[in-house]
Amino acid sequence: MRISVSRSLLVAIAAVVSLHANAAVQNVDVGMQLPRFALLKEGTHRYLRYVKSGDANTPNDIWTRTVRFEERDGKKLLHIYQRWDGSGPTPGTLLLDSWFDTGTFRPHTHQRIREKDGKRVVEGFVFAPDRITGMKDLADNTQKDLDVASSEPTYNFETDMEFLQTLPLAEGYEARINFYHPGGGPPARYTFKVAGSETIAGPAGPVDCWVVTTDYNRPDGTLSKFWFAKGSQLMLRQEGVWNGKVLVKTLIE
Repeated sequence: MRISVSRSLLVAIAAVVSLHANAAVQNVDVGMQLPRFALLKEGTHRYLRYVKSGDANTPNDIWTRTVRFEERDGKKLLHIYQRWDGSGPTPGTLLLDSWFDTGTFRPHTHQRIREKDGKRVVEGFVFAPDRITGMKDLADNTQKDLDVASSEPTYNFETDMEFLQTLPLAEGYEARINFYHPGGGPPARYTFKVAGSETIAGPAGPVDCWVVTTDYNRPDGTLSKFWFAKGSQLMLRQEGVWNGKVLVKTLIE
């Protein structure tokens, strides 16, 4: 007996299979080649961070992020430098300096310098496959004795927006990523999900974006949202709850 299957039915079945494949949660592991790493371009972008409370918007700081590909110890590496210039009656400055393997985003080192009220705090970290330790040779490093074990290699949480830019964002895409915030709690897997699409205002006009959400493993499940431009996957905006208010990061240039 011959069973005839229409072309339209085959197409429908393929669509369902594809939908389920896209909906499957993917573990993103340190060392794997990231599908859209080439979207990460050299250059500098600036974001305004402000707090929304009711009808009030209060500026917090200007956040400058610079991406470079540079030689270090004879090897071409990814170098991300951040500068946060605070506002208000006692403004401060925060400097972040991070190095990674190209193609995989495997972290090497991370330095953080905070200057406020005449005080300067230096922190430095080294990422290894099984642990994160303090940089022993960094002068004035307040994290010199840090030693945090990790059951698996981890990504640097302080460069999450550039990292997310390198993933294959698409409708239904969902990823579990092991992140560690230098100096914070132990590494953990966090789930990031493409929740849909939305067109929002960018510095040069409307931009069609992927909307990505995560609850950062919060017990109450409160979501933070990211908007990534569909073409470049550059982050245009982020919103999340902070001290009972809404903290917004928005691209200004």
